Amino acid sequence: MTGGDILGFQRNLAPTPVSDAEREALLVNPGFGKVFTEHMVTVRYADSKGWYDARVEPFGPIPMSPATAVLHYAQEIFEGMKAYRSSDGGVTLFRPDANARRFRDSARRMAMPEIPEELFLGAVRELVTVDEKWIPGQAESSLYLRPYMIASEVFLGVRPSAEYLFGVIACPVGAYFKGGPTPIKLWISEEYTRAAPGGTGAAKCGGNYATSLVAQAEATREGCDQVVFLDTTERKYVDELGGMNIFFVYDDGTLVTPPLTGTILPGITRDSIIQLARDAGHQVVERPYSVDEWRADAGNGRLREVFACGTAAVVTPVGTLRSAAGEFSVGDGTPGEVTLKLRAQLLDIQQGRAKDPHGWVQKAL
Repeated sequence: MTGGDILGFQRNLAPTPVSDAEREALLVNPGFGKVFTEHMVTVRYADSKGWYDARVEPFGPIPMSPATAVLHYAQEIFEGMKAYRSSDGGVTLFRPDANARRFRDSARRMAMPEIPEELFLGAVRELVTVDEKWIPGQAESSLYLRPYMIASEVFLGVRPSAEYLFGVIACPVGAYFKGGPTPIKLWISEEYTRAAPGGTGAAKCGGNYATSLVAQAEATREGCDQVVFLDTTERKYVDELGGMNIFFVYDDGTLVTPPLTGTILPGITRDSIIQLARDAGHQVVERPYSVDEWRADAGNGRLREVFACGTAAVVTPVGTLRSAAGEFSVGDGTPGEVTLKLRAQLLDIQQGRAKDPHGWVQKAL
């Protein structure tokens, strides 16, 4: 089976389901990435036969040899997406086709097999269908979905693996902000960079996040919430945060964001924000943006708002930028009008409370 036609999924469901009462208790305050649903999806791949053995089975450990390729050569990619309980009681996905395309792009960069879009989406829908009861119904809550793929061949040697495991797991998540979004503090990493031209910056692979952790730890020690990385060539232009893209809002309504040149992740939330901002009449400019420009325009009042965006937090206002040279703030320390408007509009579309003019929302059930 090459995967050109969607595989039939064999269901091996949990023999003792979680009780309704236990599940409801877990959904009250699930946090993020701590409570997982009862099942997972796995599909295997081998160069000799393509995609095969599609299964739904109880969530649990994945047996592997200590010589499994992913443990030594880091051939691994993943995605982050959400399923929502819509206002009519149905279940929807937000731009899952975009996740499927980005997953294929990441696989290509990491010398891994490209999973067909229909198989990727079929696996996601299969898990959502089986674990539909785990989707929270509270405002801004959702079921976070984590498709991933790892090199599963057992061997030692520097070459692409000949075998892979694709899977999907899920965890219910509540509102990222309790009591509304609060501006975060950012730390400029001057010693560490995230990705270089020709590297894996545009791929959603674990290595990009692993290299960001030492800088994130530094940011935490400096009393900041997130780290912002600069370009590797001149060390002056903003790339992205450890796990989010970033936007700058000027007094004339113009939005500026770093361009996709291969060193930053092409965020699906980023792309959605650009479209919604342009729909609302804002000019959106994708260009290199320096820290010096950030500092100067925050000081003269031209820069009114800064926000970061990503699947987990959706839209996050940024208040303060801190570095070894000192710190400065943008605006009056409260979330800006444009930031909040775009955030509310995107959430309303995702959860079925507003019109979806671009056809981003797809029915999962």
